[in-house]
Amino acid sequence: MLEFFRLLIHILRHAEAEAVSATGLDDDRRLTDAGRRRMRAVAKAIARLEPSFDAILVSPLVRAVETAEPVARACGFAEPLRESKALRPGAEPEVVLEEVAKLGAKNVLLVGHMPHLGRLFGRLLTGRDDVDVPLKKAALAAFETADPLSGAAELKFYFPPRHLEKLA
Repeated sequence: MLEFFRLLIHILRHAEAEAVSATGLDDDRRLTDAGRRRMRAVAKAIARLEPSFDAILVSPLVRAVETAEPVARACGFAEPLRESKALRPGAEPEVVLEEVAKLGAKNVLLVGHMPHLGRLFGRLLTGRDDVDVPLKKAALAAFETADPLSGAAELKFYFPPRHLEKLA
């Protein structure tokens, strides 16, 4: 029997962040106290799903890193987070999918922002680049695919944060 390589791509939008950073730069916006609390609960829920991530790619923006860190801890992920410019808000979804394809991983978590993640969700769901699916802050989705560049991915689940908090 032939065994096909399957890749799980998890998408996590950052949690609630401050409106303006101390520096005034968007890149430096941190999670609010409520965002940090929510991420602790969401991280516990994600760990209960037993994802076994091979890699965690994160936008270099502070709020994305602060969202990814509790998830990595809760899941026992010992590798360093991989910062990826391909997860910045204005990046094209195809660029991060190319990066994921080169990893050779079987289970990846991508942590980033809207509108990028909405376009990435749409691309994975439909194979088209003109579909934008809104994701709530701290929401998690997972897709399974044999080839992340093919546009043929299957949505495994989408959990808004309030449902993840109930799992925690």
